[in-house]
Order: sequence, then C-alpha cells, then structure tokens
Amino acid sequence: MTETGPPLIFDAARRAARLARSERLFADADFLHRRAAENAVLSLEATLREFPVAVDLSAHPGPFAEALGDSDAAGRVGAPRAVGDRSERAGPGAKTLEIEVGSTDLIVSLMTLHWANDLPGALRQVRRALKPDGLFLGTLLGAGTLKELRGVLTEAELAERGGAQARVSPFADGFDGAGLLQRAGFALPVADVDRLTVRYPDLFALIRDLRAMGETNVLAGTIRPLTRPIIARAAALYSQRYGEADGRIPATFEIVNLAGWAPHESQPKPLPRGSARVRLADALGVVEHGRKPD
Repeated sequence: MTETGPPLIFDAARRAARLARSERLFADADFLHRRAAENAVLSLEATLREFPVAVDLSAHPGPFAEALGDSDAAGRVGAPRAVGDRSERAGPGAKTLEIEVGSTDLIVSLMTLHWANDLPGALRQVRRALKPDGLFLGTLLGAGTLKELRGVLTEAELAERGGAQARVSPFADGFDGAGLLQRAGFALPVADVDRLTVRYPDLFALIRDLRAMGETNVLAGTIRPLTRPIIARAAALYSQRYGEADGRIPATFEIVNLAGWAPHESQPKPLPRGSARVRLADALGVVEHGRKPD
C-alpha cells in the first residue's frame, strides 16, 4: 500500500531561496514580524509565570528576541533558542521537529506557520515538544491577507494569457485557529485576528516589501514568470480599483495570533454540558428587547 501524506503545497527549496534573498533587505520591511512579536510579548507580559526553557521557531527570530528584551517579561523567559533554519528542515514545517519531546516551557513561532504543508501536523509536533503546562505562541498570515493583490494578478494574467495560476498563498482562516489548536491536543486554545492596512505608492513598492520579507510565491510546481505586460496591467487595475485620493494603494494583512497550553492536571476544566447556572445573555450583559436589566 502506498503511504499518502498531506498535499505538497509549498516548495521547501524555493522557500529557503526566498528567505536567503530576503536576509539582506529584511530590516527595511520587518513591520509585520515586529507587530507579531509585540503581540506575542504582550501575551507573555499578561502571563505571570516563568518559562526557563524557550525555543523560537520563527524563520526570522530577531524581532521576537528584541521585543522580549524590551519587555516586562524579559526576566521570566529564558533566552530563546532559535531552532528554525533557512532550509526549514528544523522549522515548524518540517516532517520531524528537532526538539526533544516534553523538553520546553515556551515555544514561539512567528510568521512562519503559514508556509507549513501540514499545519495540523506541525502544531501536534509543537505540542509534544512542550513540557506539561508549557505554552505555545504562534502567528501566521490569515485568509484576508493581500486580497487586493490576489484579485488583480488573477485578472491581469487572465487578460494577457487567457489563463492564470495561483500567485498568492492559500492562507488559513483566522476563525479556525482555536479549532486547529484543539485538534492538535492543546488545552485552553485562543485565537484572534489582527487586521491592518498598509498604504503604498504603487504595486511595485508592495512587491519590494514582500520580497524583503521573504513572503513571495513559494507554491510547489512550475511557476510561469509574470511578464511586464501582466505586471503593468495588474498595477493599473490595482490603482483603478483601490487607489485612494492621494494616489496611494492599500494592502490588507491579517495576522492570526494563536496561544495554547500543553495539557496539565492543574488547568481549569470545562464544566459538564448542561451544568451552567447563569444564562449566556446575563453573563454577557445583554439587554434583551422588552426586558430591562435588574
């Protein structure tokens, strides 16, 4: 019987090449990674406990280390050991995570998980690497990311070639984040979506930033190069459809923030089904139509 695994969505060698190319330029376009790092550090500041053994699986570990060093949580977190490497062999997209099972108090993976071919499998490996009651903090790009670019590239390629291929990665829906963590065996899973709009002078400036981040197309298979006429048509479509009064164009990004704990007997347990003593509307402070609060 032939063994089947998750579909091959991304090309690891192509991803490594994009990251290597971005290294020299990354500091000029690291704003998404810094925002993700700040979100993770805010979560650590609100968690009043110590994490002596910490691992950073981010493809670009610098922003988290810097944000942590400037935070109130710095004294409670051990120096993060960077495990992810440029080839992604040891990162969260790898088939085998190179961390000993049950060895780590804190694992962080920022802006990298959206490149995993097997995201549920990657999360399961992270959970196994944590000590009981260890914490995982992750961020990945969500489904609304670059929605404007996705549309204009497809339309421009269809017009110029009569056919189009995917150019922007299929990002996960942020609303599925907690469910993904729960299926991977995490306790107390939490997910939220941080949406932001970045304004650029034109499409070419946006593409330069994506290249500097290492966030350009690494989909598996043959990629037909974009021609100048396709890019020119896409730029014109972008400006016509989304251009603002000052001529700049918006680009949407969604950062999905994930947090989950390795199970431990000390953690709060959900109440048995049907045991609630307070109505949901009362718990949320909802004033129902025709009924005044007491």
